[in-house]
Amino acid sequence: MRVTIVHGEEKILHDCEEGHTIRDILENIEIHPSTVLAVHDGVIVPHDSQLTGDITIELITVSSGG
Repeated sequence: MRVTIVHGEEKILHDCEEGHTIRDILENIEIHPSTVLAVHDGVIVPHDSQLTGDITIELITVSSGG
């Protein structure tokens, strides 16, 4: 299946097998999961969500500080 990741102006196409999680995909494309929120159709989805078909996920960078 094909996962399309939209991160800022960048679009990353990633092929993987069904059952991988968003966390798996992020680690494969070398984006640390704690640095982004995953959004699908305007809804934040957990990084442990298993993927079952072609999907587009938008990544929103989070920042923290004090």
